[in-house]
Amino acid sequence: MNVLCLASYFKGNRFLERLKADGHAAYLLTVEGALGEPWARGACADVFAVKDFHDRRGLLNTVAFLTRGLAFDRVVALDDFDVEVGALVREHLRATHLGLGESPARLFRDKLAMRVKARELGVTIPDFCPLFNDREVNAFLARVPGPWLVKPRGEASAAGIRKAHTQDEVWRRITELGDDRSFHLIEQMVPGDLYHVDSLSANGKVVFAEVNGYWRPLLDVYQGGGVYATRTVPRDRPEVAALRAVNERVLTGFGLGWGASHTEFMRAHADGKFYFIETSARVGGAHTADMVEHATGVNLWSEWAALEVARGTDAYRLPALKARFGGVVMSLSRYETPDTSGFTDPEIVHRADVKHHIGFVVAADTPGRVEALLTSYIARIARDFGAVLPGADKVSH
Repeated sequence: MNVLCLASYFKGNRFLERLKADGHAAYLLTVEGALGEPWARGACADVFAVKDFHDRRGLLNTVAFLTRGLAFDRVVALDDFDVEVGALVREHLRATHLGLGESPARLFRDKLAMRVKARELGVTIPDFCPLFNDREVNAFLARVPGPWLVKPRGEASAAGIRKAHTQDEVWRRITELGDDRSFHLIEQMVPGDLYHVDSLSANGKVVFAEVNGYWRPLLDVYQGGGVYATRTVPRDRPEVAALRAVNERVLTGFGLGWGASHTEFMRAHADGKFYFIETSARVGGAHTADMVEHATGVNLWSEWAALEVARGTDAYRLPALKARFGGVVMSLSRYETPDTSGFTDPEIVHRADVKHHIGFVVAADTPGRVEALLTSYIARIARDFGAVLPGADKVSH
């Protein structure tokens, strides 16, 4: 097959390599700013670049030019921000059988669309309101106790989210947004413990789902600074079965069908219920795939490539699973290239290699050992390496 891979950020080499290994041709279309990244060029039949993906007409012209000599059997968006671009390309080629079209794709990018659909499915969600109409916003503020979160509909992770404790703060934020207000929503803040379920879907069913728990909610890390960490939730805990069930309800109800997903849920401190926060049609970032691979034997990027090739058939088979446990710890570093030679535990299976960052992926046979390592590393990194920068309005890759 010829697979057109769209990537405005550097990620997905394992996806490209799996296509090559299985005898398929990967054509990478990226942006000029990422062209110099260490892509797995040996796995690519060819690599192309446009100035950026914001010029949608220019992007479509480029793809249309490529189709003069190539027939693409699949169109895949490798990054969260490219999901809508991939849908646009499929619609333009009138080839939505190759993946999500524009309306279905919105369920995996637009937080308002996610909430409306989740409510239709009967999935528990924080109470919310779009910001279109002043009267509706005031009614929401009168009905739903604060604090509230004003969220961008199309950003990733916790980027751009503002917390408000009073109605005046809400309206100040809405006024600041100006014409951008319709691209935001407001919802009740639900304090709790944040989980992520990393999944693979085939033929409309979830065939793999690993439940992981963040050390701290992402909003706390993003806005308050500190060390990011997540780890495998012991698979015999009751929350694992509950989260797998609601995750499947979301992904089947949203119509993902085929591919990888990273979905987040909050277990509220107040009532113990699981609240759906957001989902996606891509592999989770921040070394999530490395953690899942070392815990289960499943590389999400590689299996996603196999799923795309198998789309529309019954040919996909999940590899044999391991039952280990993984964890990730990451932080900004005040050193450009931090010296991590003092971290010598044999459970370290990957070290982050990004300037001004320090981080590790660990794997062990017991969840207790992962928990002990993360506890130690979080304290050491905060003390010896940590740096805090002001939160940005957009996520940085």
